[in-house]
Amino acid sequence: MPRTKFVAGNWKMHGSLAGNLALLSAVRAGAAGLKAQMAVCVPYPYLAQAQSVLAGSNVAWGAQDISEHIQGAYTGEVSGTMLSDFGCRYVIIGHSERRSYYGDTDAVVAAKFAASLKAGLTPILCVGETLTERDANITAQVVTRQLDAVIASSGVAALERAVVAYEPVWAIGTGKTATPAQAQEVHALIRARIAAESAHVAAGLQILYGGSVKSANAKELFGQPDIDGGLIGGASLVADDFLGICVAG
Repeated sequence: MPRTKFVAGNWKMHGSLAGNLALLSAVRAGAAGLKAQMAVCVPYPYLAQAQSVLAGSNVAWGAQDISEHIQGAYTGEVSGTMLSDFGCRYVIIGHSERRSYYGDTDAVVAAKFAASLKAGLTPILCVGETLTERDANITAQVVTRQLDAVIASSGVAALERAVVAYEPVWAIGTGKTATPAQAQEVHALIRARIAAESAHVAAGLQILYGGSVKSANAKELFGQPDIDGGLIGGASLVADDFLGICVAG
């Protein structure tokens, strides 16, 4: 059975109450009737607004990170139960910017993945290599290592309640995009690694591509056999651009 295409927007650290209202309202209206699954992951302060505007629509909402802790003396952190209070369905785990800028190790990412599931959220697990790692021909080792940390911690069956996003770090915000063949190669690698543990989980898993996806290239990317949608950065901040990608899904 074909997997439903899924397009998730990652707003990163962008937004304002006024601007968000226009963007969320336009996305809600434009998404009506589209076949793809859709979600937007907004900064923490705007979760209540996303909930208010998108409730009852076919667009879900979520957060961009989560604490591995349930509660306690962790100033500045946000737990999964807090996210659930605002109706979040999804949370991005292990985005390359979290790994690179904030030191989220594979072990931390695995702990956050487990915390997401415990809170009833669907983690969008990001994996991917830097340009240096791609040039060194170790993409497979890097992506496999990142996946294996989560599998070792939560078990492969946990991926039935998750989404994986392949984001080549060298193609995020650079205007560079992996060719459909390059992206498909890594997506197939991810599915094969999971199939080695469970063919059933691998067959149903949605694997998104994240790396400068635009409406102009989305259809070709999403047409690859193992690419099930996109994790969208900059293009998710413009309603027409985001919806154009969703149409391709």
